[in-house]
Amino acid sequence: MFRVRPPWEGLSSHFTKEFEAYALLLMREMRMAKAAALMDESDTRLWRMLFKHVDGAHAQADFSQVCCLGVDEMSRRKGQEYLSIFADLVAKKVIFATEGRDASTWETFVQALEAHNGHRHAITQVSMDMSAAYQKGVKENCRNAQVVFDKFRVLAHASKRVDQVRHAEARVGSAEVRHWLRKSQWLWRKNPENLNEKEQARLAKIQKKNLCTGKAYQMRLVLQDIYRSSNACVAQKRFKVWCRWVRWVARFYKSYVFNPMVKMAPMVEDNLAGILAHWKWGLTNAFMEGFNSVFSAVKRKARGYRSSVYHITMLYFVAGKLRLPHV
Repeated sequence: MFRVRPPWEGLSSHFTKEFEAYALLLMREMRMAKAAALMDESDTRLWRMLFKHVDGAHAQADFSQVCCLGVDEMSRRKGQEYLSIFADLVAKKVIFATEGRDASTWETFVQALEAHNGHRHAITQVSMDMSAAYQKGVKENCRNAQVVFDKFRVLAHASKRVDQVRHAEARVGSAEVRHWLRKSQWLWRKNPENLNEKEQARLAKIQKKNLCTGKAYQMRLVLQDIYRSSNACVAQKRFKVWCRWVRWVARFYKSYVFNPMVKMAPMVEDNLAGILAHWKWGLTNAFMEGFNSVFSAVKRKARGYRSSVYHITMLYFVAGKLRLPHV
């Protein structure tokens, strides 16, 4: 019967333990091709070494203490190819990654969790984006888990809506409107206190023009300020007022321009329970957001390899806090 051979099978004892430790250090810090060139070895041989160490160490990982989970998606390449990444927010490490971003990824995750002494119903909080697929996965697999929608992702949605309003307004607006909005995308993505003097002066001039984009930006700032509320009760009232305000203001602007911001209101209302859970648990995906640069580095390190196995192995290696080298 035909058997698929693991990538590391057949790896000879060509390397000493000291050399492997040195190689692992280089592979963590630079692209595989560069590390291979420095050590005068083929990247294929180094990948085999890495598979052996990472798979061995990950197989021995203990997830029995995992209770606080962060979930995020990572784009592998163009064409809607994604990985779902699961992290222990207490230990601050990536514990599992798999292809896809639908509800079935949760079934794969809980199988891996329980294979490492964890338990699906021991998970009490899950911080994530407002993904319907992820919500379904939590509901079907982790009955004791409270979904906490990451505040950074909520605000990222609002920033995206502001940018959509800017695009729509520039497309249908007059020459003067296009003049004021030209090359202003980064202006709306910053908070006022983070703008330099030149940017502050430009923002003040634009705000006097009463543009849709300016109003949408104000709404994003108010939404951000709601997260400074002292408790969930106060925040709930402010979120509801914010949604009514968005719909009321929309009556005075062209719907096809302001509609992206209007769509934010039902998104907040439909997911309010998970948004308000932020005040109970104080949980965010800040660890995952902070690792965005690491995830980008992982893609660069695994560039050129079509299989997701290479990306996942590099994720575990860089962000899994595994006990290496495993010989």
